[in-house]
Amino acid sequence: MTEAATMILFGATGDLAKRKLFPALYSLFREHQLPEQFAVVGVGRRSLSQDVFREHVKSSIESFARYPVNNEWRDFISRFFYVSLDIEEVEDYQTLLHTIETVEHDFNIPENRLFYLAIAPELFEPVTFHLQQAGILKQRGWKRVVIEKPFGHDLRSAEVLNEKIGQVFREEEIYRIDHYLGKEMVQNIEVIRFANTLFEPVWNNQYISNVQITSSEVVGVEGRARYYDHAGALRDMVQNHMLQMMTMVAMEPPSRLKPEAIRDEKVKVLRSIRRMHQAEEISRHVVRAQYLAGEIDSQTVKGYVEEEKVNPNSQTETFVAAKFYIDNFRWAGIPFYIRTGKRLAKKATEVIIQFKQLPPLYYNQSGQLEPNVLVIRIYPENGIYLKLNLRQPEDTDKIAPVSMSFTQNSSPGFHSPEAYERLVKDCLEGDSTYFTRWDEVALAWKIVDPIVRTFESGEVPLYTYKAGSWGPQEAEQLVAHDGLKWWPVLK
Repeated sequence: MTEAATMILFGATGDLAKRKLFPALYSLFREHQLPEQFAVVGVGRRSLSQDVFREHVKSSIESFARYPVNNEWRDFISRFFYVSLDIEEVEDYQTLLHTIETVEHDFNIPENRLFYLAIAPELFEPVTFHLQQAGILKQRGWKRVVIEKPFGHDLRSAEVLNEKIGQVFREEEIYRIDHYLGKEMVQNIEVIRFANTLFEPVWNNQYISNVQITSSEVVGVEGRARYYDHAGALRDMVQNHMLQMMTMVAMEPPSRLKPEAIRDEKVKVLRSIRRMHQAEEISRHVVRAQYLAGEIDSQTVKGYVEEEKVNPNSQTETFVAAKFYIDNFRWAGIPFYIRTGKRLAKKATEVIIQFKQLPPLYYNQSGQLEPNVLVIRIYPENGIYLKLNLRQPEDTDKIAPVSMSFTQNSSPGFHSPEAYERLVKDCLEGDSTYFTRWDEVALAWKIVDPIVRTFESGEVPLYTYKAGSWGPQEAEQLVAHDGLKWWPVLK
């Protein structure tokens, strides 16, 4: 149940709020999934009047929301307020407290407060500390804090940050958001597995040949060059999104459908992922690369080192492909391949389950039949695709692959909720299922940190690829070495 609450949104004039959070709130409001007693206090450095801030929110809704502004708009926008605040100025937090208390009184909202930190990671600690010092966290209701990635830049920095935030908020009050976990088909992975006897009995190393997870982007670094040139694809995508999708595919059935039980199973997967420490081993299992100038949608685009605010001598990877093994009873010996990168041929996210090839008997005597494949399509469409082999009616001696597919987006009148809609609603309801627990974060860094170190030492080659391609040839060789291929992203 969604309880009445006030959201205090730090970074209210930023890009995340504009593109994702305000539209998410409006969609929830239009679908009557917000409580009747609800308000938003936006916080930012810029000095804005209430009217200007509300116009900013309206512009965001008109540009990015699933629903157009209608006659309910006045009720929605009347719940938005703004406070100009210097994060380092303790006195400003008293103004914030006064605004929160006034809003709670005027809208008859109990003292339930959701703090959303859509700000730079280095500001997480001072904000939480000053919130405590100002007495804003001494309310009678619940308090929760939502933290965007990155959570640290390595294990040590993540531990320090977690220790600092843990002095103010308890672990169960901290919601580390990974928007990939809010995507419809990512959440559907466990349903596909555990609600279908067709799949669960064969979801193991006896029947599955390999798993491939692709998350590709067409865009370059856009306005994130300063952050990205220090992070790279490994920290930006693999440490969080890619490993989280792996856990969803590989986890055991939870003892019950409760947040902690589900997250316990994801942690077990992370503990079972084989660690790579030696440079020689990492070089065999991980490919890193950087995009060169190329062509996308008939437009010439710059290479990475030519992008604005990128170091012209940068050795930062914009592409990573890797092979992981999960050393447990279910998955022993089965490779999990991941690839992610910028300036690739198509924006897409897919999980591909390739089943084992038939033995060379009967219809497959010469090994000509392709294996069965299940594709979980996460973006741009939400759906599943299953490839089977059937006899062709026009030639009864010929067997060829046919596909069965279902796409939610194609259903008449269906509007798939955005990831942030689901996650904001979960925060308000206190459902932490699709947020990362501290032990998940720590284990992910333990997997990634040794790879980062070899990247930074130059012990793993930095390959290149043309913008608009599917990455370097070495990524193809990574799977070809095992007699496999990357399955093409579905059109």
